[in-house]
Amino acid sequence: MDIQKYKIKQSHSDIETHHIFLDMMAHTKENELGIGEKKFEIPLSKNLIYLLYGLFLICAFILFSKSFYLQIIAGKQMYSISENNKGKIGLILPERGIIYDSNGKKLVLNAPDFNLVCDKRDFLQTSPETQQEIEIMAEVLSKPSVEIKDIINISEDSKVLIYENIPQEVLLVLETKMPSLPNCYIEKNTIRHYVMGSIFSHVLGYTGKPNKEELQNTNNFTSTDNVGKIGLEKFYDNSLHGVAGKTKTDKNATGVSKGTDIILDPKSGYNLILNIDANLQKVTYDALEKSIKNIGSKKGVGIALNPRTGAVLALVSYPAYDNNIFSGGISQADFNKILQDPNQPFFNRAISAKYPTGSTIKPFLASGALQEQIISPTKLINDPGYITVKNQYNPDISYTFSGVKPHGLVDMRKALAVSSNIYFYTIGGGYGDQKGLGPAGIKKYLDMYGWENKTGIDLPGEFKGFVPSPTWKKQTKNENWWDGDTYNLSIGQSDLQITPLQMAVAYSAIANGGTLYKPQIVKKVVDGSGINATTIEEFKPEIVSQVNIDPKNMQVVREGMRDGVQKDYGSSVMLRDLPVTVAGKTGTAQTNKDGVFNTWSANFAPYDNPEIVFLTTIEGVQGLRAATLPVAHEVLQYYFSKK
Repeated sequence: MDIQKYKIKQSHSDIETHHIFLDMMAHTKENELGIGEKKFEIPLSKNLIYLLYGLFLICAFILFSKSFYLQIIAGKQMYSISENNKGKIGLILPERGIIYDSNGKKLVLNAPDFNLVCDKRDFLQTSPETQQEIEIMAEVLSKPSVEIKDIINISEDSKVLIYENIPQEVLLVLETKMPSLPNCYIEKNTIRHYVMGSIFSHVLGYTGKPNKEELQNTNNFTSTDNVGKIGLEKFYDNSLHGVAGKTKTDKNATGVSKGTDIILDPKSGYNLILNIDANLQKVTYDALEKSIKNIGSKKGVGIALNPRTGAVLALVSYPAYDNNIFSGGISQADFNKILQDPNQPFFNRAISAKYPTGSTIKPFLASGALQEQIISPTKLINDPGYITVKNQYNPDISYTFSGVKPHGLVDMRKALAVSSNIYFYTIGGGYGDQKGLGPAGIKKYLDMYGWENKTGIDLPGEFKGFVPSPTWKKQTKNENWWDGDTYNLSIGQSDLQITPLQMAVAYSAIANGGTLYKPQIVKKVVDGSGINATTIEEFKPEIVSQVNIDPKNMQVVREGMRDGVQKDYGSSVMLRDLPVTVAGKTGTAQTNKDGVFNTWSANFAPYDNPEIVFLTTIEGVQGLRAATLPVAHEVLQYYFSKK
């Protein structure tokens, strides 16, 4: 018998999902109409399909976004958390690098310091154990328990700094309590001790706890670490900081620690050797402070450079602050008090303050006028103490531009020595039959000396100067440029501004014959103690540009500056008794207060082969007084007497 024909053949056709929905809806409709055996196929609504499709896309987007966040954005954090479920990875803070002066004297040291640190993840859920830990810490540290809770709760990092700079007597008690604080530990750290305090504060700067941005930009910092905030501490933080070590604390299945192992030793930071001589820095600071107090002023700057290399030999901004106040942790109230001081002790005037130059602009105009061949260095110009200029639109109106006093007939060398305003009005703006450089020519040569560029010094926060022009005045003030603007610019007034460091660098170019060097505070980065340690990086003299002035023209300018010291009529004759021949130029710039001036003195020595340029400026000097020359005299006297 052939039984194959009695077998039931099975269909293998696929059943689509929407068939199931259709059958179910048809069955429901049959029951409603009472026609059980009749079949109706009811298609899905398009709106329902779009809704289901939209819900699917939203869910998929949410899942994808969450996956992206967990794996890409929070990947490292999640990895750390997962690792800490079986153990904790901790950092061993490295020893920060030492800073030495040019002779190997330590300017900053590390002192041992201890912090109490807890792991926030162990305090996320309140329990009798964690509450007991908080109460123990509150008792030992003499803090309210609610304050400690707040510290833990507001921390954005798992590593919470509960107490820093623990005093010795508190540390001894705390160490006996550590077995009762399994979720906390005492972290060894260091604090900076700045040997000369205020004298070097604007150069060295200070360290502090990293902010949120600093923590996000590196994996080498923790919230309890110390990082450079300003000065060399900030500029060379990568070299000074060192590399953190790592520890791993393993736990058993119940979360009890099985011990801590060091898996990576910390590497101490590199050390810095400066070009600055600490003794010269102190002499500069003391001389500047004495002169400022003698004349009843408040603010000033002293800078010494090596014109052959650009090395910074001293850099002082006054008033200063004691950077040691940040080492032990300064309160917000004390910080605000210094911040609100009208004399701005935090402000580094050497690199960030901008002033009109007064007559210290004159050597640069002289070199430009000679280079443009608009005047011979021997041509005599009469200085009666003033010039009178008629209004170009109304000859009946005239303007008088005065000097300090009449100097009679002066050539370029004598005009520089006596600082004749009339001579420089004439070669700057033109007068009578003598052509002047004009605003474009003045700007051309000032920019050649770098007056509108940052010097590139290895300190954060440097500003650059500004030289006004007719175009700028029209665009900014919607005013025309007048002859009077050119005359004022020719003697360093008007809207002209420059930083003391830019001025010192420009005078270095006059001293060395026309080379602009980048000023450099740090000589080299070393690994090891002292100035003879292994060199990691050495900073060679870096030429920024060459000033396009003929050497014979530059020599005329140098001779005029020398005569300013050596001739009886010179404006810097106070420096004539120094043990070497000095060249110099003084400047007095008017301020917005009648009878109050900003004074300048720029000098280089020895004249024949300069090895130091010293620049001083003092703000707010009452009347026409010798404010800066006494500073220059004292500093140069010390510098050459020790050689």
